[in-house]
Amino acid sequence: MAGGWRAKVQAGGMLLALLGWVSSCVTTFVPLWKSLNLDLNELEVWTMGLWQVCVAREEGAVECRAHSSFLALPAELRVSRLLMCLSNGLGLLGGLLATPGLEGWRAFEEKPGLKRRLLLTGGVALGTAGMATLAPVSWVAYNTVLDFWDDTVPDIVPRWEFGEATFLGWFAGAFLTAAGLLLSCSARSTGTMTPPAPPCHHPPAAPHLAGGHHLHSKNADLVI
Repeated sequence: MAGGWRAKVQAGGMLLALLGWVSSCVTTFVPLWKSLNLDLNELEVWTMGLWQVCVAREEGAVECRAHSSFLALPAELRVSRLLMCLSNGLGLLGGLLATPGLEGWRAFEEKPGLKRRLLLTGGVALGTAGMATLAPVSWVAYNTVLDFWDDTVPDIVPRWEFGEATFLGWFAGAFLTAAGLLLSCSARSTGTMTPPAPPCHHPPAAPHLAGGHHLHSKNADLVI
């Protein structure tokens, strides 16, 4: 892999990592994982996140209330809290580790092996962060679909639907996973490059050839 092309791949990976990490942090804290429109009162829109529930009224007022107890939350929300916080931490750690290993970064230039290991470790951390984001978002979305189409619940009961944070979380997980793959592959390519061949040197002329030439000349003199 050419050095210039590898540097572009790493730059693209770091850009995706930054976008994914910021999106993952926003997804973690915004109360937009689920939304609910009440048929009886269309002037109110309820939204739910991992940390609080909010209600938005038509006049523009928004009132939020934190969840009363962590243990009272459904299992998917409890696990989602932990996984999203883990994702945010791994995303930050992966970015910090991968930065010194980038092509053209002057840190550790005299230690190419260490640069490759840092880049590879950062890529793995970012990929794991992406999985830690995709898993809880997909789990909550799956349970939302099951509850929405639950035939045992009367039709008059309002149903929760996907919130904006669900889609943002999917994009964040995809960005982080792609960033981890790009950085890991670029680190592997750097480590498997074939070293340049040493310059070729022409061997010196064999001494016996020169001696043979003189011997042939002497024999010719004797014949004359």
